[in-house]
Amino acid sequence: MRSKLRKSRVKEAISQAFDECRSITFALFQDMDEATFSSQFHPDFSPVGWHLGHIAYIESLWLLERSGGSSCLFPQYRKLFAADSLPKSERVHLPSLEEIRYYLDTVREKVLEYLEVADIEQQERLWRFLIQHESQHCEIISFVLELGERNGQWGMGRETSYSCVSLSSQSSKLSTFTEMIPIPSGEFEQGSDSIDALDNERPAHPVYLDTYLIDRYPVTCGQYGAFMEAGGYQNSRWWSEAGWQWLQTEPVFQPLYWCSDAYGGKLRSYDHHPVCGVSWYEAEAYSRFVGKRLPTEAEWEKAVSWDAQANSHRTYPWGDEEPTAQHCNCLGVARHRHGLIGKTTAVDAYPAGQSAYGLYDTLGNVWEWTASWFDGYKGFQSYPYIGYSQVYFDHKHRVLKGGSWATRPWVMRSSFRNWYHPGVRQLFAGFRCAAD
Repeated sequence: MRSKLRKSRVKEAISQAFDECRSITFALFQDMDEATFSSQFHPDFSPVGWHLGHIAYIESLWLLERSGGSSCLFPQYRKLFAADSLPKSERVHLPSLEEIRYYLDTVREKVLEYLEVADIEQQERLWRFLIQHESQHCEIISFVLELGERNGQWGMGRETSYSCVSLSSQSSKLSTFTEMIPIPSGEFEQGSDSIDALDNERPAHPVYLDTYLIDRYPVTCGQYGAFMEAGGYQNSRWWSEAGWQWLQTEPVFQPLYWCSDAYGGKLRSYDHHPVCGVSWYEAEAYSRFVGKRLPTEAEWEKAVSWDAQANSHRTYPWGDEEPTAQHCNCLGVARHRHGLIGKTTAVDAYPAGQSAYGLYDTLGNVWEWTASWFDGYKGFQSYPYIGYSQVYFDHKHRVLKGGSWATRPWVMRSSFRNWYHPGVRQLFAGFRCAAD
């Protein structure tokens, strides 16, 4: 009887999460024209409409076909929306937004019918994976729309406008938010074995670290502006050999999302917001400029998740309570709709979200680059397929931690791992520094 009640509660929670996640997804496409829906705003990323169709394709593939034994509902979409079928440049020939919404609605209706009879004890991990899969693709949608907006291809005339931050007084900002927290030597638990944990987060395992220092706050725009003002992009002494080579092929001079925004005509400075839209190489160069370095993934996770007094791992920096508007800046994908923020916030805006060691702003706002290469933990087992994580254990991807303003709560936890090539700067990424 108790087991039956638990199964019912798990199914109810999953159904509610699926509905909530999908509602936020559809909010992204409100008032979107067909050109925006099907345009490729950057050669490395698919059109936003492709991501929407891919969400339905994967949900149907894993739940209805492979788990439920049903035939494919829309075989005509298999080649178009499978991740390994078409080059990104050929994904622009899409059905209309209305047709793809019908695709999602039809698949979802069958999925919820299947949930009623599914063996949830055996499948719960898969259902939770698919909520996270949709969340991750929608964050890509968010920054692809941002790229289109900055190119003048989407959202013209909307309530957000942009202008560059002035560098005239940035040097005075370097001393703000520079406090470092000492993390004593000792062992902590890295990773997670929770039902939500993805394959690359598993298994949880002990790690010993010597004493180190880590920034209490992410690096702010004001601080990064001092690096720019001092000629940081023109001086090779701050860059690694690989970073300087990258800079010669990608001749940038400021972060990708270097801006202020106006709400109701009132300009708001970003000086105290985290720098956003930097590559790993830019983060590394700034760290050298201030005589520090990037933290390893383990150093970041210990400072964020470990409660030394209780000798235990926290799911979130503040404990095990799920993220709320008091803890962090997340769920911003709807861009000022439904009361969501839709941009970065000041790095000290969420005191309730501090870790046990006192770090601010570790979940949400911006992803944070770490010094570590993405790889599997000892005992790694791929799930639900090799292509999700294992193919990226190639010593070519750096780990990012924490989440951004566009990250949804289903993928926000201290153990979650993101990964990208060190030269990528399109995602909403910043960093904090560490020192020995």
